[in-house]
Amino acid sequence: MPSTTINPTRQELTRLKNRLRTSVRGHKLLKDKRDELMKQFMDVVRENRALRKRVEEGLMRAHGAFTVAAALMSPEMLEQSLLYPKQSVELDMTFQNIMSVDVPQYQFRTSSQDPGEVYPYAFAQTSGELDDAVDALSRVLSDMLRLAEVEKTSQLLAEEIEKTRRRVNALEYVKIPEMQANIKYITMKLDENERANTIRLMKVKDMILKEAIEEKRAETARAVETFGGEAPQSV
Repeated sequence: MPSTTINPTRQELTRLKNRLRTSVRGHKLLKDKRDELMKQFMDVVRENRALRKRVEEGLMRAHGAFTVAAALMSPEMLEQSLLYPKQSVELDMTFQNIMSVDVPQYQFRTSSQDPGEVYPYAFAQTSGELDDAVDALSRVLSDMLRLAEVEKTSQLLAEEIEKTRRRVNALEYVKIPEMQANIKYITMKLDENERANTIRLMKVKDMILKEAIEEKRAETARAVETFGGEAPQSV
């Protein structure tokens, strides 16, 4: 439905046609962006499922081993064994741009590259199950960080997909049809005005022609009257 406040002029028609061309191009670009975002999102979701399964399995192994260790060791000895860690972990966060979406990327590094530093205790007074629990946790750490990264990425992509979808729908179902209706309305009004002007010009032409004919007839009548009333001259 055309806007009631639109000004039906040729300048407005040109402006609307330019806006329509821009909107159509923007609509296509947004649809392409939405489709690519959906592809990226599905890839992230698949990776998320695989990572979650690995992390849950690793945490279950660590929990099971820790439960057995807790049953074999006294609470004081267990707490003392894990109280002072030997190795520290530093986490760095950077961002990657995916279709105008900045998604986080996590990288971690340990203070020591020695695999034995992951155990913060002496082996003489601890159980092998505690070693298994600590080892399982150290192995699952990278997957846990990657899982956090992937889940945040999927959340950000889902939000961007929804925003892009709303913009595509607004252009497709509101803005573009409204501009097309306005262009049709202005074109119709301009055609009506052109036909009305043509009719007025024809009427004016007919009036001028009629006046010219009547004036010519009047001149002819006066000439006949003038020449017809004169007395004939003798030779």
